[in-house]
Formats: sequence, structure tokens, C-alpha cells
Amino acid sequence: MAALHNNMVLVGILVTLFFTAHADDGTATFYAQYDPSACFGTNTPTGLIAAASADIWQDGAACRTRYRITCTDGTNLGTPRPCTGQSVEVEIVDFCRNCRGTFDLSQDAFAVIADTNAGKILIEYDQV
Repeated sequence: MAALHNNMVLVGILVTLFFTAHADDGTATFYAQYDPSACFGTNTPTGLIAAASADIWQDGAACRTRYRITCTDGTNLGTPRPCTGQSVEVEIVDFCRNCRGTFDLSQDAFAVIADTNAGKILIEYDQV
């Protein structure tokens, strides 16, 4: 009976680790703030915000959702180690119709996780 209990505890721990450790991979760029935005019109918040690509946007369903984003590496050979080692939490405020990445971050948000000279970075992200 104790062995069965121990196995159930182990399975529970593994399931928890799988679901909490899973993050999606993508890319991020940054932009000068959009005004008006698709979510807030002319009352767009400033600071740690982002526009989402079509895959994230889902016809507006992502509006006002929050994502935790972490830089994992650079894509630009001129900035080989752009990541700061920090994560940033952003609110989706706009749709990025012509995105070159998964997220188009505000410059403030991008600067938290990477050197802005990188321009485009590889990321991991989770909805929070």
C-alpha cells in the first residue's frame, strides 16, 4: 500500500512539473506605442504592454490578457548575448497585423528582458 501511495505522489509531482515548466517558444520585437490600440482605442495604457501576432490574437480573444515573457537568445549576430536574465509581464493591448515576431513589445517591456540593440530575440512565454 505504501508503494502505491509513493507512486501516486511521484506521478502527481511529475504532472505538476510538466504543466508548470511548459512554456511556448517564439520571437519578440519592439515598437513605438500604437495609438489608438485595438483593445483600448485612444486610452491605451503605457509601459509594459504588447501587440500580439495573429496566432496569439485569435480575432481579439487575447485582448487584455497577460503574458510572462523571457528572452532565451538573440537572433542578431551583432548582439550575441542580448538577454538580461529577467522576465517581464505584459498586457496585450493591440493586434500586430504585420508582426515579425510572436509579440511586438513596447520598448519599455523589451528593455527589461533584452538589449534593445538586438531588435529581435528568441523568447519563451506563458499566459498568466
